[in-house]
Amino acid sequence: MSKHLYFLGIGGTLMGSLAQLAKQMGYEVSGSDGAIYPPMSDQLAQASIRAFEGFDPAQLDPPPDQIIIGNAGLPRGHAAVEYILERNLSYTSGAEWLGSTVLRDRWVLAVAGTHGKTTTASMLAWILDQAGLNPGYLIGGAPNNFEQSARLGNGPFFVVEADEYDTSYFDRRSKFVHYRPRTLIVNNLEYDHADIFPDIGAIQAQFHLLLRTVPQGGLVVAPSDDERVNDVLHQGCWTPIARVGNKAPRKPVDHDNGDLWSATQSATGPGKFEVLLNDVSQGMIEWSLKGGHNHSNAINAIAAARHAGVPTDVSIGALNSFSGVKRRMEIIFEDTNTVIYDDFAHHPTAIRTTLQGLRDNASSDEIIAIIEPRTHTMSLGTLQADLTTCCAAADRVIWFRGSNIKWDLQQVAADCVVAAKVEDNTDQLIDNLLQLPNLEGGRKRHLVIMSNGAFDSIYSKIVTSFTARSQ
Repeated sequence: MSKHLYFLGIGGTLMGSLAQLAKQMGYEVSGSDGAIYPPMSDQLAQASIRAFEGFDPAQLDPPPDQIIIGNAGLPRGHAAVEYILERNLSYTSGAEWLGSTVLRDRWVLAVAGTHGKTTTASMLAWILDQAGLNPGYLIGGAPNNFEQSARLGNGPFFVVEADEYDTSYFDRRSKFVHYRPRTLIVNNLEYDHADIFPDIGAIQAQFHLLLRTVPQGGLVVAPSDDERVNDVLHQGCWTPIARVGNKAPRKPVDHDNGDLWSATQSATGPGKFEVLLNDVSQGMIEWSLKGGHNHSNAINAIAAARHAGVPTDVSIGALNSFSGVKRRMEIIFEDTNTVIYDDFAHHPTAIRTTLQGLRDNASSDEIIAIIEPRTHTMSLGTLQADLTTCCAAADRVIWFRGSNIKWDLQQVAADCVVAAKVEDNTDQLIDNLLQLPNLEGGRKRHLVIMSNGAFDSIYSKIVTSFTARSQ
């Protein structure tokens, strides 16, 4: 009889993906969460995993062999946590279970950083897959090139999205310290997660711990011009470092290996760019992804794949067929006048780069950003000043005031560098958008919905409303 694993917090991107891996490993799997919504609810159902909305002690009777506890909304005092502790049931964290059970004997390629983890990890897994290496992977999103967000694979390689958020209520270290990568990508580093990190230095301390887990025979892929990353590298690095950027780092560290990867935008179109290694062309990538940040994501993935033995031309060929990730500028509606996107942007920098990428591709069109500042960092108001300028590439912005906002969103709208207003009702918001007149001269209107949550079901509502209007 197979062992029974119960995942508490199964609707989260990490925990739901772990549950799928456990199912593939032959475990009996069940779990619970608050609201469980797509795409994770669909993936769990497809994997025949029992996922309960809400906790009932009956779900733990008879007791499972082990309980895997997530970190989202599961503090001391939570009914399930107290039930588990009171009855001395066997439990561990999701990150620790992943590290000890799935990753222990694999060549781990970890993708860390404030921005771009999901997209870069998806690119890297796709490259290894197209190279015939059948990698395992765990990605905190839904890659369009794969049917699932996680799989075991049967090769030595495993790609994991390495998050700096804390592990659980009983382990305050970042999740990524449990993964022990051989190949590590650090995309970038900014202040985020204001609910657990008091300042950027506290985040850098966790990245330093991560660097301490990478062996001397491994590789760190890092930006050359991100001073916060460079500060971490100067604290101590025992592994060769390949750089990504247009020039060498201002203050090299002892383990810089001399490799400098870069990208050059093609004059023939925004979706085409050249990959360079030490100023020598490696080939061209042409795809539908928008924005220079995705060029950097691609270069990071190519450099990491090369460390795993994949020739650069094979990586470039794979990325030419890479089709992105759900909720990363995913088009959910389009007609002759309007394009509507679902985007996961969770930080002012992500909002800025995403909107600028769209502007570079739609220079004369109208862009309206519709933003729910839902993350702990933004809901606490920590980055208010940055929110006033991050939408500069849009023509106007609509800020959505959800119930978790603890500060004056009206002030952000008043200080915004583009026309801005605040809404607190999605039905009214959609009605107002429907009443906007079509643009003249062949111009389109781009509505970019930006949130890392369900946004009061705005996605299904707006698609239904605009579809009805276009018929």
